Amino acid sequence: MELPVVVGVDGSEGSLQAVDWAAAEAERSGRPLRVVHASLWEHYEGIRPRLSQDRPSEQVFAENLVAAAEERVRRQTPDVKISTDVRPDDPVAALLEEGTEAALLVVGPRGHGPIGGMLLGSVSLTVAARASCPVVVARGAEPSRRSTYGRVVLGVGETTGSTSVARFAFHQARSRGAELTAVRAWRCPPYENMPYPLVDGEQKRAYQQRADECLDQVLGVTAREVPEVTVRRRLVQGTAHQALIEESASADLLVVGAQRRHGVVGLQLGRVNHAMLHHAPCPVAVVPEGH
Repeated sequence: MELPVVVGVDGSEGSLQAVDWAAAEAERSGRPLRVVHASLWEHYEGIRPRLSQDRPSEQVFAENLVAAAEERVRRQTPDVKISTDVRPDDPVAALLEEGTEAALLVVGPRGHGPIGGMLLGSVSLTVAARASCPVVVARGAEPSRRSTYGRVVLGVGETTGSTSVARFAFHQARSRGAELTAVRAWRCPPYENMPYPLVDGEQKRAYQQRADECLDQVLGVTAREVPEVTVRRRLVQGTAHQALIEESASADLLVVGAQRRHGVVGLQLGRVNHAMLHHAPCPVAVVPEGH
């Protein structure tokens, strides 16, 4: 069975962004699309008005919400196979369960309720940190969400040793006919001791060479597997979050990796990934290393 692209909807503007992005991704990849809404309406049956003896108003609202999302997808991408589900469950739990049988989970940057004004909703952040499959937060300006720049940016970190993150980025670039920009930020800490004494110029070159070797390690195998993708390498002296913010300003997608935490449920997002999920000017894909 072909794994679907799964998108979570809650009726917010952010979830509509997610629906549009997920529909376009399903069309590009040839995968089916699954639209899911989850809420705990049955917990409020005693205090919410009912429209009938069997269906509380919250359930009717959820069904109408999903039906509207389905109609939106059919208008924009009529050839995409679509299925829907309304689940009486916690949204995070439902989406994480859906992610076990998904190629990709897509969520919006914000939701309803008191978290709606935050930079990133709690549901989206928790799903990005705990899902077993790649998660895309469909944030950023419309040109980026509509893939108008023809660029995918891959953030290469100190611990990005898995080819799965690079492979995801390469395949995203190939499906879009886009180029891939691999970014590795590096710094020369003034007080950090190297294994051997170096003068200032040599120390700078040593750190830069280490960063270049890191790019070689991450890109090498996948670049040979997907030779049709044009790759640009960017070694940037400075902080990783600033380099990725600048590079993703004219990108359709930013791809970052996250390590699995041994003995703990979820991923180690780290400060850079948190910053990207809150501030990146384009959609962000968080890919579990080893996925």
